[in-house]
Amino acid sequence: MIASVALKPKPIPSEQQYIVLQGVSWATYQNLVREIIHEQRARITYDQGQLEIMVPLPEHESYKRLFGRMIETTTEELGLEIRSFGSCTWGRADLQRGIEADESYYIQQEKSVRGRINLDLSTDPAPDLVIEIDITSSSLNRMGIYARLGVGEVWRFDGSQLRFYILQEGSYTEVEVSQVLPLLQRADVLAMIQKAQETGETTWIKAVREWIRTLI
Repeated sequence: MIASVALKPKPIPSEQQYIVLQGVSWATYQNLVREIIHEQRARITYDQGQLEIMVPLPEHESYKRLFGRMIETTTEELGLEIRSFGSCTWGRADLQRGIEADESYYIQQEKSVRGRINLDLSTDPAPDLVIEIDITSSSLNRMGIYARLGVGEVWRFDGSQLRFYILQEGSYTEVEVSQVLPLLQRADVLAMIQKAQETGETTWIKAVREWIRTLI
């Protein structure tokens, strides 16, 4: 077991996008989250003693923001209040699991977390929707962690394919239409994301807004 937080992983070279450590305690994981966030941008996932540190590629960060802007524009046009937590680290000590989403939102349960900063998923609801950009595949079962934490819906994009998953009886079922934002169908969202490669981002988000208005 790694005993101390003096652990400071060296920058991960471009050809190696993640490292995995075994036998890491929950306390060490929590401290590493606080340490690494100040040293370099990294995604940290924890699953019962296994700890993965992944450095996202520029492609990953670009898609993350496209999906985030689409969701925020959609909820704005629908007049829905949301609470955005971005790439917040979510975890539960009692489950010995923790994960950093690419984007995370409270939409249906926004009122229950409005104005609050410190949430405890052992008593508070998990985010209604998270975005998972899977350009570099994780070595851990991230979907299993989301399910155990109780995240209601996950959008997972690998650079070409987009999948929507909703949580049903403790596991995820793939669907074609978002449950959190029923206006959005998987195929249409994917088509809009692909269009972002053909134009500037400002022009693209204007097109997204116009598209959403045709659906309302």
